[in-house]
Amino acid sequence: MRVAIAQPTYLPWSGHFDLIDQVDRHVVLDNVQFEKQSWQQRNRIKGGAGLQWLTVPVEFRGRLGQTIREVQVRDASFARDHLRAIELAYRRANFFEEYYPALTTHLQSARAGSLLFELNFELLRWFLNTLGIATPLVLASQLPVEGKRTELLAAICRHVGADQYLSPPGSAVYLLNEMGTLSQAGVDVSFQHYVPPEYTQRFPPFVPYASALDLIFNEGPRSLEILRRGRREPFTPDQMAARLVELQVRS
Repeated sequence: MRVAIAQPTYLPWSGHFDLIDQVDRHVVLDNVQFEKQSWQQRNRIKGGAGLQWLTVPVEFRGRLGQTIREVQVRDASFARDHLRAIELAYRRANFFEEYYPALTTHLQSARAGSLLFELNFELLRWFLNTLGIATPLVLASQLPVEGKRTELLAAICRHVGADQYLSPPGSAVYLLNEMGTLSQAGVDVSFQHYVPPEYTQRFPPFVPYASALDLIFNEGPRSLEILRRGRREPFTPDQMAARLVELQVRS
C-alpha cells in the first residue's frame, strides 16, 4: 500500500491534491510543530496584479512549540477580507458562481478562538469532494505512534500497513539523510514529481503555483483531468538527490 503524509495547508495548491490522488491513503500530519507564516496559515490566489497572499491571523505570542492541531484563529474578520479578495479575482471566472457559495460557508465558519486545523481540514475535504478525489484521510493525531521527523513517518507507515511512501519534494533535504529509518521499516520511498499544467486562467499570462481555487473557479468539472496532466513519474531517492545538487548549482 502506498501512502502520503503531509501537513494540512490553507487553500492548498494543485500539487497537494496530485500527491493525495496518487496514494491509497493520505495521512494528515496534524501533530507536529506549527510554523508561523508557513503554508499552514496562508496561500495565494491570482488576481489582476498577479499572485496575492491570503493569510489567516493566528494566536502565536507565548505559544512557541504549539502543534498544528492546537493553533487558534486570532481574528475571524479575515474570512470577510479573503472572500472579498477571492470575489474580486474570480467573479468573472466561468465556474465562480458554482463553487463560491460553499467556499463562503466554510470560511465563515471560523471564529476567533476556533482551531485553524479544523478550518483547513474541512477545506481539504471540500476540495477533494469538488475535484472528485476519493483517497481516504487519516489524522496522525489519532494514531498510536510517536517519534520525530523520519522516525514518526516510519511509525505511521508501519501502523497503517504501508510499504511505499510518496514524499512531498519539500521533505527531501532531511529525508534523504535519514532513509535508513524507513528502509528498516520495510518502506520504499519515492518523491513526487509535479509540473504545474497550464489551463484557462483569468488575467493572462498564465502563472503557476496559485491555490487550487484558481483551477476550480476557471475550469470547473475539468479540474481533476487538468491537475493530473502535471503528474510525472516520481523521483527515486537517487534521482531526487541529483536534482537537489542540480538546483544548488543553479542557485
